Formats: sequence, C-alpha cells, structure tokens
Amino acid sequence: MTDIDVAEENKRRFLDAFGRFAAGEVEVLREILREDFRSHTPGAPAGRDAWIEFIVNSPIATAQLELQHVIADPEFVVAHYHLIPAEGPTEAVVDIWRFEDGLIVEHWDVSRPL
Repeated sequence: MTDIDVAEENKRRFLDAFGRFAAGEVEVLREILREDFRSHTPGAPAGRDAWIEFIVNSPIATAQLELQHVIADPEFVVAHYHLIPAEGPTEAVVDIWRFEDGLIVEHWDVSRPL
C-alpha cells in the first residue's frame, strides 16, 4: 500500500466515524480509537474508555457538527469543523488525529468561539 493509499484510507475511516458520531452514534469511538488512545486536550483523561466517557458528558455529544475541511497524510488526519452546541456560542474546532494501523492513537485540538 502506498502512502497515498494509507492517507486516503485513514481519511475514509475518519469521515465514516465522524459522520456516525455526528449522527449520535457515540459507540463508533470504540471502533476507531485504539485501547491505549491518548488525548492531549488539557483536562481530558487518558485512555480510550475514560476519554469516551469524558466526550459523552461534554457538550460535543449533543452538538451539531458541520465539517468544513479534512486533510490527511499517511499518519495524520486533520479536521476543521463548526461545533454548534444546544446552548452557548458556536465554535470553530481543529482536531488532529494520529493513526496507526487504521486506528486513532493520539489526538490534539484547538477551538475558538465564532
């Protein structure tokens, strides 16, 4: 598999998971995140299961997500989207996801109110 193929496959996996999550299917995170997943978001817990619980109890779980841009290389998928919560201001978010063997192993993010 070439680097381009790996990048496209990771992007496809991400887009599928993002779409399912945005539609309310939180359990898709267990499929796409490796068990030893680590988020570098300040205050986020370590480990897949703890992070999923953190996300389920955050505003993102019930927010509308409008994908704006996605770029990928063989190791990273970067997504820019608008997070529109039920209450509060809309945010512009950029997530950086590091993949290994088709699963997400690390995450970074930045956001700002629109």
